[in-house]
Amino acid sequence: MGSNTLRLPKIPLRPIGWSAALLVVVLAVAFRGTWWPTARQWVVDMIAARRPVITEEEPADDHDATSLALSDAALRNLGLTPDLIRPVELTTWQRSVTLPAVVAERPGQTKIHVATPMTGVVLHVHALPGEAVESGTLLFQIRLTHEDLVQSQTGFLRTLGDLDVERREIARLTKATSTGAVPKIRLLERQYARDKLEALYGAQREALKLHGLSDNQVEQIVSERRLLSELQVMAPEKDAHPDNELRLARQVMRPASFRQPAAPLPDQPHAEDEEHHVPLIVGDLRVHKGQAVTAGETLCELSDYSELFVEGLAFEHDAEAIAAAAQRGWTATGIVEDLGSRQKEITGLPIVRLANEIDLESRTLKFFVRLPNHMVSDSTDGEGRRFVGWKFRPGQRMQLRIPVEEVPDQIVLPIDAVTKEGAEFYVFQQNGDHFDRVAVHVRYRDQRTVVIANDGAVFPGDVVAMRGAHQMQMALRNKASGGTTAHHGHTH
Repeated sequence: MGSNTLRLPKIPLRPIGWSAALLVVVLAVAFRGTWWPTARQWVVDMIAARRPVITEEEPADDHDATSLALSDAALRNLGLTPDLIRPVELTTWQRSVTLPAVVAERPGQTKIHVATPMTGVVLHVHALPGEAVESGTLLFQIRLTHEDLVQSQTGFLRTLGDLDVERREIARLTKATSTGAVPKIRLLERQYARDKLEALYGAQREALKLHGLSDNQVEQIVSERRLLSELQVMAPEKDAHPDNELRLARQVMRPASFRQPAAPLPDQPHAEDEEHHVPLIVGDLRVHKGQAVTAGETLCELSDYSELFVEGLAFEHDAEAIAAAAQRGWTATGIVEDLGSRQKEITGLPIVRLANEIDLESRTLKFFVRLPNHMVSDSTDGEGRRFVGWKFRPGQRMQLRIPVEEVPDQIVLPIDAVTKEGAEFYVFQQNGDHFDRVAVHVRYRDQRTVVIANDGAVFPGDVVAMRGAHQMQMALRNKASGGTTAHHGHTH
């Protein structure tokens, strides 16, 4: 059975394997100059790829990532003028609320109604709507037609004549009685008659004043012994009502149309010593030439825009804070839209009063702030009429910023001086010809200011950029990514 099985001879494989390995080693050693440099470089590259190489230049690279150099053109583009690159200071910070408001008239002060005290017919209208007139300017001439006034003046003049006669007769009798030529009883009778006429004179004088005549006008009737047939209505004083607001027709007065050099336009509200020279603006003109008017009828309206109110609307939960601000004497800041989208601030506006009632529909509380006004234009037309323009006008919308809390010794920066990226806030501190980005802790911010902690990140006296922080952060980001705005660390 076993003789039929084919058996192959065994070949010893181990000596052959060792021989091949030995042959490879011999060949590698013989030709090592060819393959060794390539293999060595490959090993070095693999190690470098798997392990970061720390060099002495790494700290400088980290500084470049947070430092930015700006050219003069870039500073101008960012609006970083020298006054906006300034040291940080500790100051008192005011937390405030911003509320809607509108420019309003001062009740009982802005509008002045000019009325006629007597019945008559309008002879001349010297005023023109929109014209600027000063106190004492002639506005209207009226021919008086009131019968009672004519009779009162007539009786007053008759009494004046009788008094003159009695006084002359008493003077004559006084000399005669001194010599005994005339009995003294006749002198006493004349003196009694004079006393009665003086009492009647006083009553008639008061009656004329009840008709609307002033003391000066009554004295003019006494001196001229003529009836008052025509009345001249003058522009009144703002805060006083002298007797010359109504004048007799024969008195030469300055008409409303007069040539006057334009006054210089102040940049700030008018001074107190110039208050009496502020013109009044003719508004609603209600009469025309030939129109019959009755006593007490309004002839026109004059407007004094030298001082106005800003009417603010506060919510119920702000009412207590606004009342406290007014009690402490804190002032409001008005915010108006200037040309384009720029905002202009008007500081130091005192809070006058708060309303005592809350509007039932809007649930808002009105409060009023004093707003001094000033002229922005002053011109005269070909006929000598003067026209002025005021900076603020009733109905103009604005906002009011009311302080509600004061915190001393705070670092307060403009909102544009701080930028945010993720959870970090940064400012840019000047360091030679560079701006270094510095992380800061923001304690409070609103639409215009940022309060940062005084924790050593930025010290009082450090110079920082007060605007353009967001743009500078974008420039650093572009530089880090190799953007087109970075040229060897110099941003244009």
